Amino acid sequence: MTLYAKDQHTDSVTVRIRKNFSTQAITQQLKYPGDSLIVYTELLKEPETVIVEASTRTDTVSMGCIVAPETFRAATERPKDFDNFWNAEKKALRSLPMEIKSVALKELSPGFMVSDMEINCTGPKPARGYFAKPINAKPHSLPIVIYFHAAGVNGSWCRSEPGNALRYAKMGEGVLAFDLNAHGMLNGQPDAYYNDLENGALKDYATSGLENKNDCYFRGMYLRLIRTIDFLTSQPEWDGKRILVIGESQGGGQSLAAAGLDSRVSAVVVTVPAMCDWGGTLIGRKGSWPYPFATKYNREKMLAALPYFDVVHVLKGSKATLVVEIGLIDNTCPSSAVFAALNQAAGEKFILTAPYRAHHFTQPAYKKIWEETVNQPKENFIKNYLK
Repeated sequence: MTLYAKDQHTDSVTVRIRKNFSTQAITQQLKYPGDSLIVYTELLKEPETVIVEASTRTDTVSMGCIVAPETFRAATERPKDFDNFWNAEKKALRSLPMEIKSVALKELSPGFMVSDMEINCTGPKPARGYFAKPINAKPHSLPIVIYFHAAGVNGSWCRSEPGNALRYAKMGEGVLAFDLNAHGMLNGQPDAYYNDLENGALKDYATSGLENKNDCYFRGMYLRLIRTIDFLTSQPEWDGKRILVIGESQGGGQSLAAAGLDSRVSAVVVTVPAMCDWGGTLIGRKGSWPYPFATKYNREKMLAALPYFDVVHVLKGSKATLVVEIGLIDNTCPSSAVFAALNQAAGEKFILTAPYRAHHFTQPAYKKIWEETVNQPKENFIKNYLK
Protein backbone atom coordinates (compact mmCIF):
# COMPACT_ATOMS: atom_id res chain seq x y z
CA MET A 1 0.00 0.00 0.00
CA THR A 2 1.46 3.37 -1.02
CA LEU A 3 0.03 6.80 -0.17
CA TYR A 4 1.39 10.00 -1.67
CA ALA A 5 1.28 13.48 -0.15
CA LYS A 6 1.93 16.82 -1.83
CA ASP A 7 2.11 20.12 0.02
CA GLN A 8 3.64 23.48 -0.71
CA HIS A 9 3.30 25.03 2.75
CA THR A 10 5.28 22.86 5.15
CA ASP A 11 8.43 20.76 5.32
CA SER A 12 6.98 17.93 7.45
CA VAL A 13 4.18 15.37 7.32
CA THR A 14 2.73 13.59 10.34
CA VAL A 15 1.76 10.01 9.56
CA ARG A 16 -0.47 7.89 11.80
CA ILE A 17 -0.98 4.18 11.12
CA ARG A 18 -3.71 2.12 12.76
CA LYS A 19 -4.26 -1.59 12.25
CA ASN A 20 -7.50 -3.47 12.84
CA PHE A 21 -9.27 -0.24 13.89
CA SER A 22 -7.25 -0.11 17.09
CA THR A 23 -7.26 3.08 19.13
CA GLN A 24 -3.46 2.77 19.26
CA ALA A 25 -1.62 4.47 16.41
CA ILE A 26 1.98 4.39 15.25
CA THR A 27 2.97 8.01 14.64
CA GLN A 28 5.97 9.29 12.73
CA GLN A 29 7.20 12.59 11.32
CA LEU A 30 8.54 12.67 7.78
CA LYS A 31 10.40 15.52 6.14
CA TYR A 32 8.70 16.76 2.99
CA PRO A 33 11.23 16.92 0.10
CA GLY A 34 9.16 19.23 -2.10
CA ASP A 35 7.73 16.59 -4.44
CA SER A 36 5.75 13.37 -4.04
CA LEU A 37 6.38 11.64 -0.73
CA ILE A 38 5.75 7.97 0.03
CA VAL A 39 4.40 8.01 3.58
CA TYR A 40 3.66 4.32 4.12
CA THR A 41 4.76 1.07 2.48
CA GLU A 42 4.37 -2.42 3.94
CA LEU A 43 3.77 -5.94 2.66
CA LEU A 44 0.79 -7.26 4.62
CA LYS A 45 0.70 -11.04 4.90
CA GLU A 46 -2.14 -11.65 7.37
CA PRO A 47 -5.87 -10.76 7.20
CA GLU A 48 -6.08 -7.30 8.70
CA THR A 49 -7.08 -3.71 8.11
CA VAL A 50 -4.89 -0.64 7.92
CA ILE A 51 -5.76 3.05 8.05
CA VAL A 52 -3.07 5.58 7.13
CA GLU A 53 -3.60 9.26 7.96
CA ALA A 54 -1.20 11.87 6.62
CA SER A 55 -1.39 15.43 8.00
CA THR A 56 0.31 18.73 7.32
CA ARG A 57 -0.42 22.07 8.90
CA THR A 58 -3.15 22.68 6.32
CA ASP A 59 -4.45 19.32 5.14
CA THR A 60 -5.31 15.81 6.32
CA VAL A 61 -6.06 12.80 4.18
CA SER A 62 -6.86 9.22 5.22
CA MET A 63 -6.84 5.99 3.26
CA GLY A 64 -7.69 2.44 4.26
CA CYS A 65 -7.17 -1.06 3.01
CA ILE A 66 -8.24 -4.55 3.98
CA VAL A 67 -6.21 -7.70 3.38
CA ALA A 68 -7.88 -11.00 2.48
CA PRO A 69 -11.44 -9.80 3.20
CA GLU A 70 -12.90 -13.13 2.09
CA THR A 71 -11.25 -14.84 5.07
CA PHE A 72 -12.99 -12.91 7.85
CA ARG A 73 -15.43 -15.06 9.81
CA ALA A 74 -17.82 -14.61 12.72
CA ALA A 75 -16.07 -13.93 16.01
CA THR A 76 -18.83 -15.67 18.01
CA GLU A 77 -20.52 -19.01 17.54
CA ARG A 78 -23.92 -19.23 15.90
CA PRO A 79 -26.38 -20.73 18.44
CA LYS A 80 -27.33 -24.31 17.66
CA ASP A 81 -30.98 -23.41 18.12
CA PHE A 82 -30.74 -20.21 16.06
CA ASP A 83 -33.21 -21.39 13.41
CA ASN A 84 -35.58 -22.85 16.00
CA PHE A 85 -35.59 -19.54 17.89
CA TRP A 86 -36.48 -17.47 14.85
CA ASN A 87 -38.96 -20.01 13.50
CA ALA A 88 -40.79 -19.83 16.83
CA GLU A 89 -40.73 -16.02 16.76
CA LYS A 90 -42.14 -15.95 13.24
CA LYS A 91 -44.77 -18.53 14.07
CA ALA A 92 -45.96 -16.48 17.05
CA LEU A 93 -45.96 -13.33 14.92
CA ARG A 94 -48.01 -14.93 12.16
CA SER A 95 -50.41 -16.47 14.64
CA LEU A 96 -51.36 -12.96 15.71
CA PRO A 97 -54.15 -11.77 13.40
CA MET A 98 -52.91 -8.78 11.43
CA GLU A 99 -54.57 -5.54 12.45
CA ILE A 100 -53.90 -2.59 10.18
CA LYS A 101 -54.59 1.06 10.81
CA SER A 102 -54.26 3.10 7.66
CA VAL A 103 -54.77 6.82 7.26
CA ALA A 104 -54.72 7.98 3.66
CA LEU A 105 -52.89 11.24 3.05
CA LYS A 106 -54.16 13.90 0.74
CA GLU A 107 -53.08 13.20 -2.82
CA LEU A 108 -49.37 14.00 -3.02
CA SER A 109 -48.97 12.97 -6.63
CA PRO A 110 -51.59 12.10 -9.26
CA GLY A 111 -52.05 8.38 -9.69
CA PHE A 112 -50.45 7.39 -6.39
CA MET A 113 -51.81 6.77 -2.91
CA VAL A 114 -49.77 7.31 0.27
CA SER A 115 -50.90 6.13 3.70
CA ASP A 116 -49.70 6.51 7.28
CA MET A 117 -49.58 2.88 8.41
CA GLU A 118 -49.64 0.98 11.70
CA ILE A 119 -49.45 -2.82 11.78
CA ASN A 120 -49.69 -4.74 15.05
CA CYS A 121 -46.76 -6.92 16.04
CA THR A 122 -45.67 -9.37 18.73
CA GLY A 123 -42.79 -7.06 19.58
CA PRO A 124 -43.28 -4.28 22.12
CA LYS A 125 -44.28 -1.80 19.40
CA PRO A 126 -46.26 -2.03 16.15
CA ALA A 127 -44.62 -1.53 12.78
CA ARG A 128 -45.18 2.04 11.61
CA GLY A 129 -44.26 3.95 8.50
CA TYR A 130 -45.58 5.27 5.20
CA PHE A 131 -46.88 3.04 2.42
CA ALA A 132 -47.17 4.21 -1.19
CA LYS A 133 -48.26 2.57 -4.41
CA PRO A 134 -49.78 3.33 -7.82
CA ILE A 135 -53.57 3.52 -7.63
CA ASN A 136 -54.52 1.42 -10.64
CA ALA A 137 -51.80 -1.22 -10.68
CA LYS A 138 -52.75 -4.67 -11.96
CA PRO A 139 -52.55 -7.76 -9.74
CA HIS A 140 -49.13 -9.45 -9.61
CA SER A 141 -47.44 -6.56 -11.40
CA LEU A 142 -45.33 -4.70 -8.81
CA PRO A 143 -42.10 -5.30 -6.88
CA ILE A 144 -41.68 -4.36 -3.21
CA VAL A 145 -39.21 -1.85 -1.77
CA ILE A 146 -38.69 -1.33 1.96
CA TYR A 147 -36.53 1.58 3.09
CA PHE A 148 -34.88 1.40 6.53
CA HIS A 149 -33.45 4.28 8.56
CA ALA A 150 -30.10 5.01 10.18
CA ALA A 151 -29.60 5.08 13.94
CA GLY A 152 -31.18 7.65 16.19
CA VAL A 153 -34.61 8.84 17.23
CA ASN A 154 -35.21 12.55 16.80
CA GLY A 155 -33.10 13.36 13.74
CA SER A 156 -34.67 13.94 10.34
CA TRP A 157 -32.84 10.85 9.05
CA CYS A 158 -34.59 8.67 11.67
CA ARG A 159 -38.18 9.51 10.79
CA SER A 160 -40.34 8.03 8.08
CA GLU A 161 -41.45 10.52 5.46
CA PRO A 162 -44.24 10.25 2.87
CA GLY A 163 -41.86 11.51 0.21
CA ASN A 164 -39.48 8.58 0.70
CA ALA A 165 -42.21 6.04 0.08
CA LEU A 166 -43.57 8.03 -2.86
CA ARG A 167 -40.15 8.32 -4.50
CA TYR A 168 -39.71 4.56 -4.60
CA ALA A 169 -43.35 3.97 -5.58
CA LYS A 170 -42.72 5.94 -8.76
CA MET A 171 -39.76 3.88 -9.92
CA GLY A 172 -39.99 1.55 -12.88
CA GLU A 173 -43.56 0.65 -13.72
CA GLY A 174 -44.54 1.29 -10.11
CA VAL A 175 -43.59 -0.16 -6.73
CA LEU A 176 -45.21 -1.20 -3.46
CA ALA A 177 -43.01 1.02 -1.31
CA PHE A 178 -42.78 1.22 2.49
CA ASP A 179 -40.68 3.66 4.52
CA LEU A 180 -40.39 1.88 7.89
CA ASN A 181 -39.13 3.66 10.99
CA ALA A 182 -36.96 1.50 13.21
CA HIS A 183 -38.74 2.07 16.50
CA GLY A 184 -42.46 1.79 15.87
CA MET A 185 -42.78 5.51 16.54
CA LEU A 186 -45.80 7.51 15.52
CA ASN A 187 -45.36 9.28 12.21
CA GLY A 188 -45.65 12.99 11.51
CA GLN A 189 -45.45 14.18 15.11
CA PRO A 190 -44.09 17.49 16.47
CA ASP A 191 -40.37 17.61 17.25
CA ALA A 192 -41.14 17.49 20.98
CA TYR A 193 -42.53 13.96 20.62
CA TYR A 194 -39.27 12.63 19.14
CA ASN A 195 -37.13 14.64 21.54
CA ASP A 196 -38.99 13.11 24.48
CA LEU A 197 -38.39 9.61 23.10
CA GLU A 198 -34.72 10.38 22.48
CA ASN A 199 -34.27 11.49 26.06
CA GLY A 200 -36.66 9.01 27.65
CA ALA A 201 -38.03 5.66 26.50
CA LEU A 202 -35.56 5.27 23.62
CA LYS A 203 -32.48 6.67 25.29
CA ASP A 204 -29.60 4.25 24.66
CA TYR A 205 -32.06 1.91 22.94
CA ALA A 206 -29.37 0.04 21.00
CA THR A 207 -27.77 -1.30 24.18
CA SER A 208 -31.06 -2.18 25.85
CA GLY A 209 -31.65 -5.78 26.92
CA LEU A 210 -28.22 -7.06 25.94
CA GLU A 211 -28.17 -9.86 28.51
CA ASN A 212 -31.38 -11.63 27.48
CA LYS A 213 -32.46 -12.60 23.98
CA ASN A 214 -36.11 -11.96 24.79
CA ASP A 215 -35.36 -8.43 25.98
CA CYS A 216 -32.83 -7.43 23.34
CA TYR A 217 -33.99 -4.29 21.53
CA PHE A 218 -33.12 -5.75 18.14
CA ARG A 219 -35.64 -8.56 18.63
CA GLY A 220 -38.51 -6.07 18.36
CA MET A 221 -36.82 -4.20 15.52
CA TYR A 222 -36.46 -7.39 13.47
CA LEU A 223 -40.01 -8.55 14.23
CA ARG A 224 -41.33 -5.24 12.91
CA LEU A 225 -39.49 -5.65 9.64
CA ILE A 226 -40.79 -9.22 9.24
CA ARG A 227 -44.33 -7.99 9.90
CA THR A 228 -43.90 -5.31 7.26
CA ILE A 229 -42.73 -7.88 4.71
CA ASP A 230 -45.76 -10.05 5.53
CA PHE A 231 -48.07 -7.08 5.01
CA LEU A 232 -46.53 -6.12 1.69
CA THR A 233 -46.49 -9.65 0.32
CA SER A 234 -50.20 -9.93 1.09
CA GLN A 235 -50.95 -7.11 -1.33
CA PRO A 236 -52.58 -8.35 -4.54
CA GLU A 237 -50.27 -6.20 -6.67
CA TRP A 238 -47.05 -7.94 -5.54
CA ASP A 239 -45.40 -9.75 -8.42
CA GLY A 240 -44.43 -12.65 -6.18
CA LYS A 241 -40.74 -12.32 -7.06
CA ARG A 242 -39.01 -9.07 -6.18
CA ILE A 243 -38.44 -7.67 -2.70
CA LEU A 244 -35.70 -5.06 -2.51
CA VAL A 245 -34.56 -3.67 0.87
CA ILE A 246 -32.47 -0.52 1.15
CA GLY A 247 -30.71 1.20 4.05
CA GLU A 248 -27.64 2.92 5.44
CA SER A 249 -25.82 2.21 8.71
CA GLN A 250 -28.48 0.87 11.12
CA GLY A 251 -30.80 0.74 8.10
CA GLY A 252 -28.17 -1.30 6.28
CA GLY A 253 -28.01 -3.72 9.19
CA GLN A 254 -31.79 -4.06 9.16
CA SER A 255 -31.71 -4.70 5.42
CA LEU A 256 -29.17 -7.50 5.77
CA ALA A 257 -31.16 -8.92 8.69
CA ALA A 258 -34.29 -8.91 6.51
CA ALA A 259 -32.44 -10.89 3.84
CA GLY A 260 -31.35 -13.42 6.44
CA LEU A 261 -34.68 -13.77 8.22
CA ASP A 262 -36.95 -13.90 5.18
CA SER A 263 -35.94 -15.87 2.09
CA ARG A 264 -38.44 -13.88 0.02
CA VAL A 265 -36.11 -10.88 0.14
CA SER A 266 -34.44 -11.07 -3.25
CA ALA A 267 -32.10 -8.06 -3.31
CA VAL A 268 -30.37 -5.72 -0.87
CA VAL A 269 -28.68 -2.35 -1.44
CA VAL A 270 -26.86 -1.07 1.64
CA THR A 271 -24.36 1.57 2.62
CA VAL A 272 -21.87 1.12 5.49
CA PRO A 273 -24.15 -1.41 7.27
CA ALA A 274 -24.15 -1.72 11.06
CA MET A 275 -24.87 -4.61 13.46
CA CYS A 276 -22.28 -6.91 11.86
CA ASP A 277 -19.97 -9.15 13.89
CA TRP A 278 -20.37 -7.57 17.30
CA GLY A 279 -18.00 -10.15 18.73
CA GLY A 280 -15.04 -8.76 16.79
CA THR A 281 -14.38 -6.72 19.91
CA LEU A 282 -13.51 -9.95 21.74
CA ILE A 283 -10.81 -11.20 19.37
CA GLY A 284 -8.63 -8.18 18.73
CA ARG A 285 -10.55 -6.46 15.97
CA LYS A 286 -13.25 -3.85 16.39
CA GLY A 287 -16.86 -5.00 16.37
CA SER A 288 -19.58 -2.96 14.68
CA TRP A 289 -22.05 -0.43 16.08
CA PRO A 290 -23.48 -0.44 18.74
CA TYR A 291 -20.44 -2.23 20.22
CA PRO A 292 -22.30 -4.28 22.86
CA PHE A 293 -19.18 -6.11 23.98
CA ALA A 294 -17.56 -2.79 24.81
CA THR A 295 -20.22 -2.16 27.48
CA LYS A 296 -20.03 -3.20 31.13
CA TYR A 297 -22.84 -5.75 30.89
CA ASN A 298 -22.15 -9.39 31.74
CA ARG A 299 -20.10 -10.88 28.92
CA GLU A 300 -21.28 -14.46 29.32
CA LYS A 301 -24.92 -13.42 29.32
CA MET A 302 -24.35 -11.31 26.21
CA LEU A 303 -22.61 -14.22 24.49
CA ALA A 304 -25.71 -16.31 25.17
CA ALA A 305 -28.12 -13.65 23.85
CA LEU A 306 -26.61 -11.46 21.16
CA PRO A 307 -25.66 -13.98 18.46
CA TYR A 308 -29.40 -14.38 17.71
CA PHE A 309 -29.41 -10.79 16.42
CA ASP A 310 -25.88 -10.27 15.12
CA VAL A 311 -26.12 -9.90 11.34
CA VAL A 312 -23.02 -12.09 10.99
CA HIS A 313 -25.28 -15.01 12.01
CA VAL A 314 -28.64 -13.74 10.77
CA LEU A 315 -27.37 -13.40 7.18
CA LYS A 316 -25.96 -16.92 7.01
CA GLY A 317 -27.13 -18.77 3.91
CA SER A 318 -29.12 -15.89 2.42
CA LYS A 319 -29.46 -16.17 -1.35
CA ALA A 320 -30.43 -12.54 -1.90
CA THR A 321 -28.32 -10.44 -4.26
CA LEU A 322 -26.24 -8.07 -2.13
CA VAL A 323 -24.99 -4.66 -3.26
CA VAL A 324 -22.87 -3.26 -0.44
CA GLU A 325 -20.85 -0.07 -0.01
CA ILE A 326 -18.05 -0.40 2.54
CA GLY A 327 -15.89 2.46 3.81
CA LEU A 328 -12.34 1.33 4.49
CA ILE A 329 -11.76 4.11 7.06
CA ASP A 330 -15.17 3.63 8.68
CA ASN A 331 -14.61 3.38 12.45
CA THR A 332 -18.33 3.01 13.18
CA CYS A 333 -18.98 -0.06 11.02
CA PRO A 334 -15.50 -1.49 10.38
CA SER A 335 -14.85 -3.17 7.05
CA SER A 336 -13.62 -6.36 8.75
CA ALA A 337 -16.95 -6.70 10.59
CA VAL A 338 -18.99 -6.10 7.44
CA PHE A 339 -16.99 -8.63 5.45
CA ALA A 340 -17.35 -11.19 8.25
CA ALA A 341 -21.12 -10.93 7.78
CA LEU A 342 -21.12 -10.83 3.97
CA ASN A 343 -18.96 -13.94 3.86
CA GLN A 344 -21.83 -15.89 5.45
CA ALA A 345 -24.24 -15.14 2.59
CA ALA A 346 -24.72 -17.53 -0.32
CA GLY A 347 -26.10 -15.15 -2.95
CA GLU A 348 -24.43 -13.00 -5.59
CA LYS A 349 -22.46 -10.07 -4.14
CA PHE A 350 -21.45 -6.73 -5.59
CA ILE A 351 -19.12 -5.11 -3.06
CA LEU A 352 -18.13 -1.49 -3.57
CA THR A 353 -15.20 -0.52 -1.35
CA ALA A 354 -14.28 3.12 -0.87
CA PRO A 355 -10.78 3.45 0.67
CA TYR A 356 -11.35 7.16 1.40
CA ARG A 357 -14.78 6.80 3.03
CA ALA A 358 -15.46 7.10 6.75
CA HIS A 359 -18.92 6.33 8.13
CA HIS A 360 -19.91 9.82 7.07
CA PHE A 361 -18.31 11.43 4.05
CA THR A 362 -15.47 13.58 5.45
CA GLN A 363 -13.16 13.93 2.43
CA PRO A 364 -14.98 16.01 -0.19
CA ALA A 365 -12.06 15.79 -2.60
CA TYR A 366 -13.18 12.23 -3.34
CA LYS A 367 -16.86 13.06 -3.86
CA LYS A 368 -16.68 12.91 -7.66
CA ILE A 369 -14.92 9.55 -7.80
CA TRP A 370 -17.33 8.18 -5.18
CA GLU A 371 -20.31 9.35 -7.19
CA GLU A 372 -19.01 7.71 -10.36
CA THR A 373 -17.62 4.45 -8.97
CA VAL A 374 -19.77 3.73 -5.91
CA ASN A 375 -23.00 5.69 -5.69
CA GLN A 376 -23.99 5.57 -9.34
CA PRO A 377 -23.58 1.77 -9.58
CA LYS A 378 -25.89 1.42 -6.55
CA GLU A 379 -28.48 3.73 -8.11
CA ASN A 380 -28.20 1.91 -11.43
CA PHE A 381 -28.78 -1.43 -9.74
CA ILE A 382 -31.94 -0.15 -8.05
CA LYS A 383 -33.23 1.38 -11.27
CA ASN A 384 -32.60 -1.75 -13.33
CA TYR A 385 -33.96 -4.09 -10.66
CA LEU A 386 -37.24 -2.21 -10.53
CA LYS A 387 -37.80 -1.94 -14.30
